[in-house]
Parts: sequence; structure tokens; C-alpha cells
Amino acid sequence: MSAAAPVRTGLRAALRQSPPLIWACLYFFCLLSGYYVLRPVREAMAASADPKAVFPPVMIDWFSAHGIALQDFVLQVLFTCVFVIMLVLQPLYGALVSRYPRRVFLPAVYGFFIVSLLGFYLLFDSGVPGRGMAFFFWAAVFNLFAVAVFWSFMADVFSNAQARAVYGYIGAAGTLGAFLGPVITSALVEQVGIANLMLVSAGFLTTCLVCIWRLRLWAVAREQEQQLASGETPMGGSVLDGLKLIAREPLLRWLAALVLFGVGIGTLLYNEQAAIVRRLYTDPAASTAFFSRVDLAVNALTLLLQLGLTRWLLSRHGIGPALLIPGFAIIVGFSVLAASPLPMLVAMVQVMTRASEFSLAKPARETLYTRVDRQWRYKAGAAIDTVVYRGADLTFAWVHKGLSLFGSHAVFAGGLVVAGLMTAAAFGVLGEEKKLPGERPE
Repeated sequence: MSAAAPVRTGLRAALRQSPPLIWACLYFFCLLSGYYVLRPVREAMAASADPKAVFPPVMIDWFSAHGIALQDFVLQVLFTCVFVIMLVLQPLYGALVSRYPRRVFLPAVYGFFIVSLLGFYLLFDSGVPGRGMAFFFWAAVFNLFAVAVFWSFMADVFSNAQARAVYGYIGAAGTLGAFLGPVITSALVEQVGIANLMLVSAGFLTTCLVCIWRLRLWAVAREQEQQLASGETPMGGSVLDGLKLIAREPLLRWLAALVLFGVGIGTLLYNEQAAIVRRLYTDPAASTAFFSRVDLAVNALTLLLQLGLTRWLLSRHGIGPALLIPGFAIIVGFSVLAASPLPMLVAMVQVMTRASEFSLAKPARETLYTRVDRQWRYKAGAAIDTVVYRGADLTFAWVHKGLSLFGSHAVFAGGLVVAGLMTAAAFGVLGEEKKLPGERPE
């Protein structure tokens, strides 16, 4: 079956009839399995009350010499450094996708992450000081670049009509992988140690390379059938084209605003949860197990929505409801927390917020990139998902620090304002989406 043929059947029939869908599901399953094996490790590092487990001694001594208790600014320092790293990496990524064809830069991205994991195996196995900070940085970069590249590649393989029909299924496959990751971590971390989890993740990413090689065949076939620009030739252009496109194009500006405020909501909630975990858990293994349970709850709700709601909404009603429902749900959740910021309620709203992003908002945004030029999705889309995303992390990590001086009520009241801005940005995206040209007939 050609990749250009529309998929309108149920999941089982769609998997039988569409080989690219099978490989796409396996790709996303392995990608999120590999990430979620390591996510609880990252969360435990960020929530650690012991700066020696996160930062190198020289950094701790420098802050101490200047009268600053580093343990009081763990997340703020980490997010600031991550944003600087993203600013450095974005031009390098822009150069990679500008100068090399898809068959080169896709394996190069994942090859880099695999080699890095082998290095982290050695760092954690030998207990090198500062490994927590280095791993937090790596995980932040991996989470954004690897997933951004995945969705950009999917827009090469599937048309807009197909994307609305199958992105829910692909997302569900990723959610199953996100289920498996925390299960592996919860079952193995106390027996085999954190270092060996790096090797497990590297194995999943190696499978992703096989999927990329197979899916490239259908991407080429679709480009030839639809007479689209070929991904087998370099895109050319400047390394900063992504940021220039965001500044120039209204739709991309609204998408950047939507991501900015959406990440702001998540960062406020994440930091408040980290403060709670820091008070309740002092053992890294125990906090790692706690975060793995939260991830399982997020993934359970995400999977239910992806299989029962995402495809129906996108196919029948377009991206509007999928973009707006999360905003309204978050407004309700933060209203409850502003009135009563109990730890259990914080965890519940965290689950609801992340699940609605993964199952509804993210697939809706990604379908837009099937209707635009490859420069938009590989350059501008990647810039939004990296620089804008981590810029929001940095900004709202410090906003949280200021609001937290007035207590949890102030944090969640501020979050209500941000949720309103996110919903307004969603309406802006919908207004610009109507101006996009229709896709070519299949």
C-alpha cells in the first residue's frame, strides 16, 4: 500500500494495510520507551535535596563562596544552563539539516544520543561528581530534539488527512512505550543500579535507527507521488532560518506563543511538585520510584484519550477541540489548586495536564506541519520545540521562584493567568490555520 493512501479504518485493519504505520508505531514506541526508562532518573536528580548528587564540587564551592545556598536554586540553575545549551545547539542543528539530506541527519541525531548514553553508563558506574547535572542537561536536550525530529519526519511520511487519522494511533504506541519505560525502571533500578539503565535506553534507540531506515522509503514515495520537495537533498539556507521563520510567519508566532504558555503551565506545576517531593523523599531511589508511578498514571490517561478520543476529534472536528479542551481543563484544575493546593490534588492536576498535552494538543499541532514547507517543520518546528520550549522553562522556573515566596496559592493563581494566555494563543493558531492552503488530492 502506498503511503499516500488515506487510512480510514480501525486500528487493527490500519496496521495490516499500512506498513508505514506499523514502522511509525514501532519507532515512537521505542523512542518513548528509551526516554521513559531514564525520565525518573532525571526527575530524581532535579528533586534531590543534596547538591553533591547533582552538581560538581567546584560549582558548589563557587556558589558557597558567594554566600548562595545552591540547594535552594537547583531547578532555576539547571533550567538556565539548559536554555544556554539550547541556544548553542540550535544553530548546530540548523547547519546539520541545511547541509545534509534526511538520510544523513536523522541517523546522526540518534547516533549522537546513543554514543552519549554509553558515556553516561561510565559516569554513573564510576560515580563521577556532577553526573546528575550533566545527565539532566542531556535528558532535556534528548527529550526535545529526538521527539521534534520524529514528528517532523512523520510529516514527510503521512499527508494531512492521514495524519488526522493515524497520529492518535502513533501517539498511543508511544504511550505504550512510555508505560514500559517506568515499569522497567521501577523493577530494575534498585537491583541493577542507574548505570545499567543507560544501556537499556541505548538498545531502544538503536531500534529507532532501523525504523528510520525503513520509513524513509515511504517518505520518498510520497514526495515523488505528490511532487513535493525531496528530503533526499539538503534543504540549504541559513542555520538560523527556523528563528527567522517564526519571526516572519503569523502561524508560527502563534504556535510559539502556544508552546511558551503551555510549557509555562507545566513548569509551574513541575516545580511545585518537585518542592513537595523534596520534602517527602530523601532517598534518590524512593523519589525515582515516586516519579515512575506519576508517569504511569499520566500514560494510562493519555492512552485512554488517544484510543478513545484523539482520532475521532481530529478526523471529525479538526484541530480546534484538541487545542482548546486542554486549555479549559487546565483553567479548571488550577482554579481548584489556587483554592486548595493539597499534594494529592497537585499530582492529579499534573497527570491531567501532561495527559491532555500528549494526547490532544501535541498531535493537533503536529498535523499542521503536514501542510507546510519542509523548512517550517524541520527548522521552525524544531526551533519552537527547543529554544522556545526551554526559554519558557527558564522564564517560568524563575517566575515560580518569585511566586513561591508567597505560597502555593500564589503559584497557582499565577498559573491561571498563564492558562488564559495559552487558550488565547490556541484561538490565534486556529485563526491562522484557516488561511493554509488545502492539501493536494490523494
